[in-house]
Amino acid sequence: MGASIAGPSARFYQIWAEVNEAVPDVTKALTYERSGTITLKSGNGKILQKVGPTAQESLSYDEIPEVVSQAFIAAEDRRYYEHNGVDYRSIARASVANLTSGGVVEGASTITQQLARLTFLNQDRSFKRKFKEAILAQRLEKELGKEKVLERYLNLVYLGAGAYGVADAAWIYFGKTVDKLSVAEIALIAGMAPAPSLYSPLVNPEIARQQRDKVISRMEANGVITAAQASSAYQAEVTLEPQEPKYLYSQFPYFTIYIKKQLDQLLTPEEIEAGGLVVETTLNTEWQTAAEKTVEEIIEDYGQWQSFEQASLVAIDPKTGEIKAMVGGNDFDESQFNRVTQAQRQPGSTFKAFVYATAIATGMSPYKGYEDARYVVDGYEPKNYGGSFRGNVDLKTALARSVNIVAVKLLVDVGFDPVIALAHRMGIESDLLSAYSLALGSSEVNLLELTSAYGAFAAEGSHVAPHGITRITNTQGDVMYEFDEQPKQAIDEDTASIMTWMLEAVVQGGSGSNAAISGRQVAGKTGTSEKNRDLWFIGYTPQLVTGVWMGNDDSSPTSGASSTAALAWYKFVSQFIDDLPNEKFPELPPLSGREGTLKAKPINPRRVIAEKVGAPREEESSRRSTESYYEEPEPDSEPTPQWEPEPDYSEPEPDYSEPESDYSDGGGYFDGDGSNNAPAPAPAPVLAPAPAPPPVIAPPPPPPPPPPPPPEVPAEEPPRPSVLSN
Repeated sequence: MGASIAGPSARFYQIWAEVNEAVPDVTKALTYERSGTITLKSGNGKILQKVGPTAQESLSYDEIPEVVSQAFIAAEDRRYYEHNGVDYRSIARASVANLTSGGVVEGASTITQQLARLTFLNQDRSFKRKFKEAILAQRLEKELGKEKVLERYLNLVYLGAGAYGVADAAWIYFGKTVDKLSVAEIALIAGMAPAPSLYSPLVNPEIARQQRDKVISRMEANGVITAAQASSAYQAEVTLEPQEPKYLYSQFPYFTIYIKKQLDQLLTPEEIEAGGLVVETTLNTEWQTAAEKTVEEIIEDYGQWQSFEQASLVAIDPKTGEIKAMVGGNDFDESQFNRVTQAQRQPGSTFKAFVYATAIATGMSPYKGYEDARYVVDGYEPKNYGGSFRGNVDLKTALARSVNIVAVKLLVDVGFDPVIALAHRMGIESDLLSAYSLALGSSEVNLLELTSAYGAFAAEGSHVAPHGITRITNTQGDVMYEFDEQPKQAIDEDTASIMTWMLEAVVQGGSGSNAAISGRQVAGKTGTSEKNRDLWFIGYTPQLVTGVWMGNDDSSPTSGASSTAALAWYKFVSQFIDDLPNEKFPELPPLSGREGTLKAKPINPRRVIAEKVGAPREEESSRRSTESYYEEPEPDSEPTPQWEPEPDYSEPEPDYSEPESDYSDGGGYFDGDGSNNAPAPAPAPVLAPAPAPPPVIAPPPPPPPPPPPPPEVPAEEPPRPSVLSN
């Protein structure tokens, strides 16, 4: 007899010892999240999205109305405040009821035991699991206390329809915050806790009502509500206002999907599956809202009559590489294709900045002159927009006027390898082809990398990889990932400062004048691919670099201009620029006597034609001309070139006749012919132009941008009205 008693006792003690030793730290219940859950937060801590089986909104104990807490206690654990985690009296009562009925008709798990099962255990019905549950429940109450246990339970309990916790349930079923619920609504939610699939009003309205009424009865019996309140609650109809979970869908889906794709590169599959991850991102929600508004308005105002259907925008802090805003298109529901990160397009003249930066880094002066005249190199003949030539022109003027021929000559003088290497150091990751057309943007890039690369100009030559995640933590607060890349010097500070000074000229009076902001220093470059398929503007201030692209997904031609992209840049930045400190670009370093930081590797073409304006037309020679491309004398007569169509990578840019800017070196800055005030010569037409169409009435941008330049259109097409013409 003694042996028969000792056997079960020993076994019971063995199980108790094993379970007691294996019980985890119960304080982890405070940070528990279900498997696969991820919370994305903005740079200022706002929730962007919650992914997986997680509470979309959690409440503290003080934020949960007392009547809600008491409703769950009445429904699930009437002796909650009388036990220590395990209610032995309820266990006895349930055992008798279940034996009498011959089935399971009553449970005895306390709220604390349910929390233990939610956070540490599975749904196994073994004795060992139940025993472990009891030990955990007692420890939870001892370590956390009644209030904290109840708080965690009410935030974790699943209540059907994707609702985890009472705050989610209040929103999903009734479209309310928990403090706005009626007694009847509270009772209905509390009644779902035992079996949401059975008692959900979305599944079984009548059964849900019956269960609700049982909870109302228990609430009255426990003194939670009065008889009058109970009577009113019984009579209330089950009226639902179903809503989607608050953070189930992202308000800024292009950015949040970009972030979620990054997780696979930063964490292991096991770390992601474990859940409870909090991903802290770089997004500025105010700037993001401004960016969304800008893209919507620019397409609405200009898309139809300029024949483009899509636009994208990205804004980056050039000093840190943090992505502050990202809009990958005008309608995510229609197309999830992110045109910031996934669209590879020809950048047009925006790529010229890297050719010029390479030249400046070799020690070349921005005032060095080049002959803008017919030029054929190894059979490749770049063309200026309109086919006109300006004769001798310095680099600063050529960049502001976006002179194609000078850009190609400059590439020949500095070499493919130095330009490509510099572009890669500054942030271009796409492959770049060693072709003469590289100078005009023939190699495809995406908007994110191009904008990031311009950020090196703004950051005095240093570059940090663009990124949207700053830190990832798990449920215990452990840091799983943290961005800690240090800036790398991509180009020397003097070259960056000189390039910024040159790119300011593009905004102060060139093709990017729509981006000018009164009282602020702005630099940037426009770009247009062949047949205006891609319209670009990449602009920056000392603390922000923003890129804009406009076009069509099928690469069909537009009738727009890159000046419209510059206008979009202005519309975006002007919404918050007054909130930023008015920082200045670095002082311009001495332009003479500089030591180069890069070594040019000039190309040695096999065949070159390098004419001078006014000289007789040359035939192609079998060797490179030994004459210098720069410092050539003014021509005596006008040439009579034979015009040919521009190649696919040609970059048309508009001609302007504004007066010379203050920073001119004394030559005719806008004229390129040595005169200060004379207007630029009209381009030689290919065909007699058709009469200009009547101006399109379009709203001008808010002040203070200067009058807009005419749009960039192919020479053989009739001229169109300005982007902002009235």
